[in-house]
Amino acid sequence: MTQLRTVQVLGGGSAGSSAHVRSLTAGLVARGVRVTVCAPAALERDYDFPGAGALFVPVGALRAACADADVVHAHGLHAAVRAALALSGRRGVPLVVTWHTRAHAEGARGHVLRLLERRVSRSAAVVLAASSELLDRARSHGARDARLAAVAVPAPRLPSGLAHDKARAELGAVDRPLLMAVGSLVEHRGYDVLLDAARVWRDLDVAPLLVIAGEGRERGALRRRIEAESLPVKLVGRRDDITELLAAADIAVLPSRWEARSLLAQEALRLGVPLVATAVGGVPELVGDAALLVPYGDAAALAGAVVALLGDPSARRALADAGRVQAGSWPTEDETVAQVLAVYDELTGS
Repeated sequence: MTQLRTVQVLGGGSAGSSAHVRSLTAGLVARGVRVTVCAPAALERDYDFPGAGALFVPVGALRAACADADVVHAHGLHAAVRAALALSGRRGVPLVVTWHTRAHAEGARGHVLRLLERRVSRSAAVVLAASSELLDRARSHGARDARLAAVAVPAPRLPSGLAHDKARAELGAVDRPLLMAVGSLVEHRGYDVLLDAARVWRDLDVAPLLVIAGEGRERGALRRRIEAESLPVKLVGRRDDITELLAAADIAVLPSRWEARSLLAQEALRLGVPLVATAVGGVPELVGDAALLVPYGDAAALAGAVVALLGDPSARRALADAGRVQAGSWPTEDETVAQVLAVYDELTGS
């Protein structure tokens, strides 16, 4: 039997999509598939795709990498556009596209991105959507075959109690509650609303410390607000110990304008950290009743949910327990790999 050959394409997107490709690569290789990962060099350093058994090539070599592929699988819009261009003029090599998220832009740039979404949807043999909303979006853009497909990522390892104490001491939250938010510092993450909420709990007798891990173009504006308004907020930049920081938190906060299968939400529920999140995109179907959901942009509701949880240890314990149960209902990495491989087999007639 001929070995199936697949190229996995990343455009440099989110941590969730990169972690998913690392997991998918390891699972496919274990099942006898030859995998080439084409991505920016920084992702090879961060996710060690060769360590999962893949051949790694830089994005400039994508067309050559696709030359002998049986299936090309792109993750995210920019990767899908590159893959479609690399396959232009070639017949018989199906393109699979996983939509991990949607484009976040307004005006002329937003219009261009929507046109690209439409082109990608129509050029793909199969679109795998990470949430029901993305599934509907792909179909509305004319996808020939769109399917719901959970994007499983590896479960975090529970840190030790020593790591918990060390993280809180480093952040300066030994004698105060610790709130944790994670994600790139860009507009759609909703950090401006989160800072509005911080103004409310700033005046509590023991004000919680909000730690935001991530980098992005909004860092300067956020830092200026934090300093000008004396907000109990720390920007700690990009970290490689997110699991340890999150496990040490009393509450995780997700204030985004839109999410599909948020990596922060998944890690928080798996770790048993109570989550307050906006009821947007795929978040409600991901977390079920295992998080407190508030409307996007409502700083008062966000602050109220956080303050209520801080004052109710039993509610936090109940959410922690519910989160672990909800996380146990999600498709496993093995189930995700099996679903993707079934799509490959269907497209190649294997």
